[in-house]
Amino acid sequence: MKLTTKNLTNSLLKGAMAYAFALDGENTSAQAADGPATPDAITAIDILLLPDATMLQYAQATNDRLLKVYPKGFPLDASHHPHVTMVQRFVRTADLDELYVALDKIFTTGNVTGLKLEAFKYYYLPDKDLGLSGIVVKPTPELLKLEQQVIDAVTPFTVPTGTSAAFFTTPDDPIIQPLLIEYVSTFVPKASGEHYHPHVTTGIASREYLDKMLKEPFESFTFSPVGAAVYQLGQFGTAAKKLKEWDLKP
Repeated sequence: MKLTTKNLTNSLLKGAMAYAFALDGENTSAQAADGPATPDAITAIDILLLPDATMLQYAQATNDRLLKVYPKGFPLDASHHPHVTMVQRFVRTADLDELYVALDKIFTTGNVTGLKLEAFKYYYLPDKDLGLSGIVVKPTPELLKLEQQVIDAVTPFTVPTGTSAAFFTTPDDPIIQPLLIEYVSTFVPKASGEHYHPHVTTGIASREYLDKMLKEPFESFTFSPVGAAVYQLGQFGTAAKKLKEWDLKP
């Protein structure tokens, strides 16, 4: 997602890597994996799940309250759609269509919409006086199984690493942080499997406010995915450009 300052986002990215949390995103960049791919072209991708109306309602309510106390934050909208990141990887751009076919078998034949996921607490990643807030989801055995299936599907197309050219960037900010490149390169295994921490990001507020919010009773709720997608990653680990989406049916 688009944060309010580069310094905040840089620090939050470091925190996200330390806690194996990926930053989530928006459609804010201007360089994409469009047109014919060169033989050596690489794309940094985020394979993610799109939650149902229940999670959207909770995420929106949280976002609304955070914007009231910190108006400089970001609203949840078409460019900040709540989602659950599953896997981030570098892949060969020329193989994207083949990857979509492999993922299609998983998302359309598996019971993805039958997953019952439990959201059970808030968290935030701190930076000085501010924090990036989210709702934490329990990694159920079924979700971990799906994640492993996705990892297995993307592995044949994965390359060890990439450069800034693999990301979706703007002409005035074309260089991707080495920390992010390292994070995507090592997402499997450092942020997957037993290290996987699914969550939905909800906004920014002061740490003082977020500390109080985290002390509030959190009424756990269940939700299910209604779709899945592949996005090209952007600056600071954002899910920046939608490449493929599956509208899944129960």
